[in-house]
Amino acid sequence: MTSTVETPAEVGSGGPGGSGGPGRHVKVAIIGTGFSGLGLAIRLRQQGSDDFLLFERAGEIGGTWRDNTYPGCACDVMALLYSYSFAPRAEWKTTFAKRDEVLEYLKWCTERYGIRPFIRFHHELLGARWDEAAKVWRLHTSQGDYTANVLVTGTGYLSDPSIPDIEGLSSFEGAMFHSANWDHDFELKGKRVAVIGSGASAIQFVPAIQPEVGHLDLYQRTPPWVGPKPNKNIGASHIWVRKHVPGYQKFRRNFNMWGREIVAFFMSDPKKASQSIQGMAAKHLKKSVADEQLRARLTPDYAVGCKRLLFSNTWYPAITSANVDIVSDGISRVTPTGVVDSNGRERPVDAIILGTGFRATSRPIAERVYGRGGVSLADAWSDGMAGHRGTTIAGFPNLFMMLGPNTTLGHSSQTVMIEAQLAYIIDAVRQMDKRGLTSVEVRPEAQAAYNERLAGLLHGTVWNAGSCASWYLDANGRNSSIWPTYTWRFRGLTKKFDLESYQVTVATGAGVPARAA
Repeated sequence: MTSTVETPAEVGSGGPGGSGGPGRHVKVAIIGTGFSGLGLAIRLRQQGSDDFLLFERAGEIGGTWRDNTYPGCACDVMALLYSYSFAPRAEWKTTFAKRDEVLEYLKWCTERYGIRPFIRFHHELLGARWDEAAKVWRLHTSQGDYTANVLVTGTGYLSDPSIPDIEGLSSFEGAMFHSANWDHDFELKGKRVAVIGSGASAIQFVPAIQPEVGHLDLYQRTPPWVGPKPNKNIGASHIWVRKHVPGYQKFRRNFNMWGREIVAFFMSDPKKASQSIQGMAAKHLKKSVADEQLRARLTPDYAVGCKRLLFSNTWYPAITSANVDIVSDGISRVTPTGVVDSNGRERPVDAIILGTGFRATSRPIAERVYGRGGVSLADAWSDGMAGHRGTTIAGFPNLFMMLGPNTTLGHSSQTVMIEAQLAYIIDAVRQMDKRGLTSVEVRPEAQAAYNERLAGLLHGTVWNAGSCASWYLDANGRNSSIWPTYTWRFRGLTKKFDLESYQVTVATGAGVPARAA
């Protein structure tokens, strides 16, 4: 830890940017109300703090679970694990919860822990700038300006759709929408539909719409590895046990969490993965697709896990149905009435559905956050995302990013990583209060050393195997997304805030900014 002693400027009465007033300052500003943002708010309240606000661009909480309303939307992680350990709920209807149930859970948490009064809906973050003199973040939102001592982004990596750069896409005259912005007003029944992409979203909505459409062309660049999904209905007696038998639900959650660490062991080596997980997926494919030639077209040519491993019992039956054509030739261009493949064949369609994922390695919020010296996070990441312990970034004091660089999981529940980061941030705020720190900023050399260790952990794993192209990789081919080992290691790294890795400033005394309304 290196420190300097400064007297911060007054920010309370003058307001942020000179245009605000009393009540426009808050200790902790949280951007987003998905699992990350709500989780931090709950933890802060449990610690006895209410000096925070959540800024949400929409009119309701939920993040990606609010926005993704496509048919068949569901979780592929056991519901008991895809929920907060500090906010358990027994009444899950199935092993793997559907979208509406996950969203309802988040709303339940919001009400149970009294978070709603702290949310500012329809407050989109338009810009955030670090004020070095005042040691505050100046936030410009669609509903006015604020200041905050600490800024936490909880926008995740599945919040902004990725639109493919295909010639003529904008010229299409039929219905066209991304899976994250599903057009429920468009009647799919009997229509000719083109689906571009065969990832985690498509694997859910294609089986849901296939029986309804007249014909479906699935444009598949590379087939995914797909395993069976052991989904079961949860009976009343099982729910009773969860509610009334002490420790049972916690045991089941932890059993699933630790069991998934075995998957990380297999994925540490492509050879191990091919002999275990890949064999399971290949068996599922063989059982589901009888035609050998078609099965060969649906067999990936890369190590399992290089791209996200998917789970479905309905994918293969849907895409092998008579009204589905699998197009693997690639897309040359889109015309006003159809899609032209790389062989020049045009297939007329009434609608195009983009199952092309999200801007996971090019975070839109990075274009709106400016740190020390007015440098944007996007510019700081011009060579790829990088951070310290997935949470802080050199050059951006008092900024904490939930689900930041290298926190994506290929083997377990993202909530495990979120909770680990919550512990790290809570301890950081606690240490800042205890020591009278006005700013904490990770030292560049500490961040560089951390990323060097990450590169070593990634080396030789399925996530860096061969020439496999996935959304885990950035424009430079670097894997800036995946946490490449066991979650218990990350939890150990984030259990306490490593103040020795930071340069800090200490206040000598100044006025206390007014609290937020």
